[in-house]
Amino acid sequence: MSKNFFAKGAVPAGRQGSPPKVDQPLAGTTNSGGKPMVFPQDELAHNQIIEWWYFNGHLFGRDGREYAFMSCLFKADARKVKIPFLAKVPAKILYFYHSIISDISQGKWYPMIEPVSLISQDSFSRPRLFINHTGFNFLAGYTNCVIEETGRFAYRLKDKAVDLELISNKNPLLVGGDGFLDLKTKTTYYYSLTNLKTRGRIKLRGRWLEVSGKSWMDHQWADAAYSKDKWTWFSLQLDNDTEMVCFVYEDQGRKNYLASVLRSDGRQEHFKEIVFTPLGTPWISPKTGAAYPLAWKIKVPGGKIDLEARALIKEQEMIYSSINYWEGPIKISGRVDRKEVTGRGFMELVGYESKYTNAKYVKDELGKIISKIFSYTRKNVFISPAD
Repeated sequence: MSKNFFAKGAVPAGRQGSPPKVDQPLAGTTNSGGKPMVFPQDELAHNQIIEWWYFNGHLFGRDGREYAFMSCLFKADARKVKIPFLAKVPAKILYFYHSIISDISQGKWYPMIEPVSLISQDSFSRPRLFINHTGFNFLAGYTNCVIEETGRFAYRLKDKAVDLELISNKNPLLVGGDGFLDLKTKTTYYYSLTNLKTRGRIKLRGRWLEVSGKSWMDHQWADAAYSKDKWTWFSLQLDNDTEMVCFVYEDQGRKNYLASVLRSDGRQEHFKEIVFTPLGTPWISPKTGAAYPLAWKIKVPGGKIDLEARALIKEQEMIYSSINYWEGPIKISGRVDRKEVTGRGFMELVGYESKYTNAKYVKDELGKIISKIFSYTRKNVFISPAD
C-alpha cells in the first residue's frame, strides 16, 4: 500500500459540495425515528443508554513505516446498559475508554483499556463537541485526554499514545440512508466521517513519532441495553476515493445486513444484500478461546463490489468485563465497478463465543492494579536515592 494513497486524502474542490451548515440538518435526513440529524448538535452527547465516539486510522511515519490506531470513548447508563462490571459501579452515567496502537511494520500491537474514565465538568459545555477525560491510574500522574471539534468536522484527538489533528474531506455518511437503523430487536442512530486527513504524533515504546495518513470516525447512540448480540463489521477506505461501512448484526436469532457506500462524487448508496464469507482458518484466542475469522470475502452485488479483507496483525483481541472482541487494521483488494482497487480499513468482530467470564475479568483487573501499585511504591518509596 502506497503512502501516497493516505497522503492525498483531499478530494478536489466541488466534487463533494460544501459541508452542511452549522445548526442545519443535512438534506433529506428526516428519518424513521422522527428526528433529523442536525450538526453540530448531534455530535454531542444524547440521553440514551449507550453512546460512543470512535476513531480508527492508518498512518505513516517519516521513514515510511506503517501504523494504525483505534480510539473509542463510551458513555453508558450504568443501571440500564446491563454490562455486569458497570452495574457494580455507584454512578448513573459512566465513561470508559479503549484504544490501540498497531505497529504494522513490526507486527506488534499496544492496547489500552480504561475500565472507568472521568470527564471534566466543562465537557459537552460548548456548541461543538468537547470532551476532556482521563483514566483512574493516578499513581504516575494522569494524562489529559481530549476529543475536540476545532472546526466544522475537524477534530483534535489526544490520549496517552496519540496527539492527532483530523479534518474531514467529505460530508457525513448517514448510515442506512438517514442515520437511523431499525435492527429489529433495537434501533440506533449512526453516522460516519469516512475520510479524515490526519497528521500529528503517536507514542510507541516511549518515543513520539510524527505521522500522517487517513482516519475514520463513527458516532453512534442507542436506547438499548447490552445483549448477547454479535456483529461482524468493516470500515473500508479504497484507493478510488470510495469508502464503505458494512456489517452483519445478529441478535435473538435475527440477522441484519447493511452496506453504506460513499462514492468519490459524494453519492451515498445503501444496500441490504451482502454476502460475507470467511476465508482460511480462524485465529483462536489463547485467553478466551474465541475463534475469530481474520480474512473475509465481501460481495455487494447491487454496488458491483467484490472485495477481500485480511487482518494485518492477528493478535488484537480486546477484553472488557465479559465482552471480548477483535479489533484491528486490514488490507483490502478486489474490484469495484469491474475495476481493480486496493485499500485499508478496520475490522471489528464482537460477540464471538468465549470462555472468559466477568469474574475472571474482575480478578485479572484487580491483579493488574495491585501489580501497578507494587511497582510504583517499590520504585518511588522503597528504593533509596543511593540505589
